[in-house]
Amino acid sequence: MEKELAQFKLDDGTAFLVEVDEPRTPTRGGSGVQRVAAPGTGQLVLEANQTLEDALEHVKPVISAVASRLRSGLTTPADEVEVTFGLKLSAAAGVVFSSVGGEVTFEVKLKWAKDKE
Repeated sequence: MEKELAQFKLDDGTAFLVEVDEPRTPTRGGSGVQRVAAPGTGQLVLEANQTLEDALEHVKPVISAVASRLRSGLTTPADEVEVTFGLKLSAAAGVVFSSVGGEVTFEVKLKWAKDKE
């Protein structure tokens, strides 16, 4: 898949560029994604529909549910729980869980401390 540059903004208005997959749909009308001139260069780039912070709000409930369930749902709760999520930025969709070969995977590490005597 071809790559393009997309401009995202932070809540404070700071703009930054990221490399994203080229949109599958035209960047006119329907998707709400439009091309804008990048600050400083004037190069046309895709403009994200939402700020990075707004996009992250959509994945927080999923991350929270996975972490909470792993922390409290075990018969013998682990002393440490580590979950690795792959996230991908998309100009039209914001932040999405990234996939490899059509599947989304989470890496989970659980640790139990040895019994202290």
